[in-house]
Amino acid sequence: MNAEDILQNKGYDVETTTEDVQLIDISRLLTDRRIGCVLVMDQGGSRLVGLVSERDIVSNLAQHGAEALEWPVSRVMVHNLFVCDPKSNVDSIMAAMTDNRVRHLPVMEGEKLVGLISIGDVVKHRISELESESRFMREYIATAG
Repeated sequence: MNAEDILQNKGYDVETTTEDVQLIDISRLLTDRRIGCVLVMDQGGSRLVGLVSERDIVSNLAQHGAEALEWPVSRVMVHNLFVCDPKSNVDSIMAAMTDNRVRHLPVMEGEKLVGLISIGDVVKHRISELESESRFMREYIATAG
């Protein structure tokens, strides 16, 4: 299984914003959509330039107070992103998330953003995989005996 398989199950929709949007608006978007991060695109909307998560917002609120909510997302977003491509296998995605302590990986096909995979998506996929293996083993044992 790979990133493409996960995206086929969950969908390809990704919430994006631009660098000039204020954190208060990002906070509302995260809350309204019940998501953990928003990808930040350049002003033309064609190039991925960053990611802002709930964690980034909370951290800046704790350090700088409510004034941080008026800042543009460019001031707090993560610039150095870890990404994967559609053919990345689930094991490499899990390793990248664990090794780099990230919960979201944009899926890029060359320079084009094609999706976003969260740790929740990976866990859901892994549970489904384990349930299938368990079901197969139970059926095998039942027919072999």
